[in-house]
Amino acid sequence: MSDKKSLIDQWKLNLQERKKEAKKVRKIVFILSVILLFLTAGLVLGGYSYVSAALEPVNPESEEAIPVEIPIGSSVDSITSTLEESGVIRDAQVYKYYLKFNNESEFQAGTYEFTQAMTLDEITESLKTGKIYHEPIFNVTIPEGLTLEQIAGVIEENTDYTQEGFMEKVTDPVFIESLKSQYPELITSDLDNENIKVTLEGYLFPATYPFYEENPSLESIITQMVDAMYNNVSPYLATLPEFTAGDYTGATESGEGEKVMDVHDVLTMASLLEREATASTDRSMIAGIFYNRLEEGMPLQTDPTVLYAKGEWNDRVLFEDLEIQDPYNTYQNQGLPPGPIAAPGLASIEAALNPEASDYLYFLTSAEDGAMYYSETLEEHERKAEQYIYSVNEEQASEEEGS
Repeated sequence: MSDKKSLIDQWKLNLQERKKEAKKVRKIVFILSVILLFLTAGLVLGGYSYVSAALEPVNPESEEAIPVEIPIGSSVDSITSTLEESGVIRDAQVYKYYLKFNNESEFQAGTYEFTQAMTLDEITESLKTGKIYHEPIFNVTIPEGLTLEQIAGVIEENTDYTQEGFMEKVTDPVFIESLKSQYPELITSDLDNENIKVTLEGYLFPATYPFYEENPSLESIITQMVDAMYNNVSPYLATLPEFTAGDYTGATESGEGEKVMDVHDVLTMASLLEREATASTDRSMIAGIFYNRLEEGMPLQTDPTVLYAKGEWNDRVLFEDLEIQDPYNTYQNQGLPPGPIAAPGLASIEAALNPEASDYLYFLTSAEDGAMYYSETLEEHERKAEQYIYSVNEEQASEEEGS
């Protein structure tokens, strides 16, 4: 009987101990739940406070002007990062989401003067309207279709640098290597081709460039133009054209019988279009014709390459010029020339990337009104040449003799 009683007492004792332990566990769980709740609330409130602060001016009392340069072609990521690094905004990521929420993305390049007292609305409005608070000291305009030598002449007219000094810099191997490291997707080993006459030909984007110091370095001038080319070309780098059976200088094999244009090929093609084109010319149609010729194994036979090989930009090409033995002469060599022959503008670059499909292999420009005529066969092309070029030239010559 005593044994049975002792067992019952032990069971009651164990039950009391388990109740105490359960009470302790519930207490610990409760305490941890309260702590977790407070931590979560703290994180939420802290995050809310951080975002709210990031949406406010950095310093509402500040009147100090902060110069910020937004280069041509800057992305939203680079703009917001630049503003944060300059101390104009608190957080680049918050401002980027702010812009996305408000559907803002079109901004103007330039050098601005912001203050830490400006709201995000005011900063955004300035970037949208392109209101430049810090006026450039001078501007340099590079028109489309210029060669590097011609660009060097423009630089000589607007700065203290000579044409010769500019040409030395754009062919300096050390400088070229530094550009390769800065722009590996644009400045590639294609420029190592020994047949290229001037290394950076076609890689300086034609545009109007503002300068905010009296004597910018020659390196910074050239780099700004290369940077503009990269910003205009980079959106297309993932979707370069593919063609079959073509003879593309420097193009890479993507599969059996396929050739993929690389950025050097695109700029080369675009430069041909730039020199062939007039204001009314359909660049996309001419691009399609050039690609048709490449796929047929025909020489491109474009006069601007002859003039580039000759080193003289004359009004017309003579028959004797067509015999010039030079890698750039597309009458003597199949495929693209070794590199660009001039600085292509965005319209020509886009045409090189988006050629219009057709069966045409020939085109000509009327000597009378500049209209374009396209042909599928050489016979058809020659008939149109007789009608729209030779006969018009003879008529004009007769009129000049009569007067």
